[in-house]
Amino acid sequence: MSAPTLAGTALKVTPLGEALGAEIEGVNLALLDDASFVQIERAWADHLVLRFRRQQLSDLGLMQFSRRFGALDPVPIRASDVMDHTDPRLAIDPEAREYVTIISNVKVDGMAIGGLGNYEAHWHTDMSYNDTPPSASLLYGIEVPPEGGDTSFCNMYLAYDTLDKTSRERVRSLTCVHDASRNSSGELRRGFADNDEPTRTIGARHPLVRVHPVTERACLFLGRRRNAYIPELPLDESEHLLDYLWAHATQQRFSWTQQWQQHDLVIWDNRCAMHRRDSFDDRYERVMHRTQIRGTTPIRYV
Repeated sequence: MSAPTLAGTALKVTPLGEALGAEIEGVNLALLDDASFVQIERAWADHLVLRFRRQQLSDLGLMQFSRRFGALDPVPIRASDVMDHTDPRLAIDPEAREYVTIISNVKVDGMAIGGLGNYEAHWHTDMSYNDTPPSASLLYGIEVPPEGGDTSFCNMYLAYDTLDKTSRERVRSLTCVHDASRNSSGELRRGFADNDEPTRTIGARHPLVRVHPVTERACLFLGRRRNAYIPELPLDESEHLLDYLWAHATQQRFSWTQQWQQHDLVIWDNRCAMHRRDSFDDRYERVMHRTQIRGTTPIRYV
């Protein structure tokens, strides 16, 4: 376990990628003081994604740290039922069940204890189909496979800044409808009908370029690719522009990949970073607990 954080101690911040990501060392998040959190919050604004290794957090401890960033969002709508079981890897505290999402491929008695399985999760922004998507997500590694299941992040500030001038001016005036029917691995959520026609997509409408409420910087805000639709354009133009923006934003030069170790905690800024997950061998168990921070309605950058 990390040593307790002492008030006034400068934390070590080590960049992990050229585009984004940093590791914070010298902190025990279960014993965090206010002065150290100020340093963490500053590093988060600078690096978009932070990693803390060798943390020991209960679900309530994860929630306590998460709440320093804002009010918690309830767990999202799942694609399928998960079991109500006393398996120790589940969030068993009644309060935790409301706010801690279990990401796992583990099954007990044939029933999944969590969501998203072991397959690839495509590039996405968490819950962008809501009018107020989460500002942040925190993911804690309880059990991790020896390989695979890596999580990659990309910097949407850089994605916007590196567009040519004509494209930057064009996308600033456009919005996008974000599909609510499927999750990041393509599973249909409960209560939604299947749809392959983007012009009939059900979900929130957000500006393609939003201004970050803290840094006041502009960034692309893409959500998920499947069934996304720009209502100001004919369907063929919408598809062409979105294909271009997605190919541009997800270039390797804008990204960094987290290779998980047990008891890693990662927080990412859901307003200016997208993420994806690699698939992994289903013979290995992967159990992650996630919280999300309530956000605000995305504001168009002008």
